[in-house]
Amino acid sequence: MSRIAVVGVGRVGGAVAYALMLSSMAKELLLIDIDVELREAQLRDLADVGYACNSRTRVRGASYRDAAQCDIIVFTAETMVTRGQTTLDFTYRNISILREVLDATTPFKPDAILLIACSPVDLLTTLAQRLSKLPASQVIGTGTFLDSVRLRGMISDQIGVAAKSIDIHVLGVQGESQTVAWSAATIGGMPIDKCISPEVLKRNELVRESTEHSLGVARTRGTFPMGTGSVVASLCSSILLDKRNVRPVSHWEPDTGCCFSTPVIIGRKGVVGTILFPLSEAEEFDVRQAVEELKITVDRVDGIN
Repeated sequence: MSRIAVVGVGRVGGAVAYALMLSSMAKELLLIDIDVELREAQLRDLADVGYACNSRTRVRGASYRDAAQCDIIVFTAETMVTRGQTTLDFTYRNISILREVLDATTPFKPDAILLIACSPVDLLTTLAQRLSKLPASQVIGTGTFLDSVRLRGMISDQIGVAAKSIDIHVLGVQGESQTVAWSAATIGGMPIDKCISPEVLKRNELVRESTEHSLGVARTRGTFPMGTGSVVASLCSSILLDKRNVRPVSHWEPDTGCCFSTPVIIGRKGVVGTILFPLSEAEEFDVRQAVEELKITVDRVDGIN
């Protein structure tokens, strides 16, 4: 019997749970939150979702220990973004939440997959990999998956080609320093440089629009609940059904000692394979530079109790 736990059922966690209920991919969906009243309200709301869509998924409240025995544990617990709050304060509070939850949850069952779906995703995924005591392949973060989906959709709108025929990935450290792998992008299997002229595909304009889209949502809502819910559901499906889909997710890179996004194969054991992804020299430089900055941050916070 497949079971998924969602730890933290605020706006993002609620949207994740909703997407998982609609998909009916798991037999059981466990909700965990320190705010018991919020959890109970989400349970009642999701029960109605189940009735309305005839979901085969049973939803119930649970403890951290229960979560540790699930097939997938989706971590969405994070502090609310408040006016005047600095990025540093937001980051340290989320690190504290992650440490507390993992301390209450471990040990995990040996084949559990831990999926980090909150910000800053690469830093938290790196710390989760170190603290969870799970194999590196079983700890992943949503990374740049949503950013890649968004950019693919924008390209589709601009050139009039179905998004599923476009293969492009955003890589590296999610956020302002992420890198678009234009050099490896394809449309219908053909290199994008060979089939679409720069006059038609305005790359800088697309990247700017994608960034403004992201910042606009962040300023207004603080989070991306619906988008995050959709990519989490996609990743959970890839894991439970062992689909072997290629996704740009945050995962452990032993050569760098931290987690960031590159395309990997996602299956029942988490990251089941890597993809050799050719980048231009400029793209490789941008990714390396962002990773070096991430490593500095990881080293700074790694010793904090």
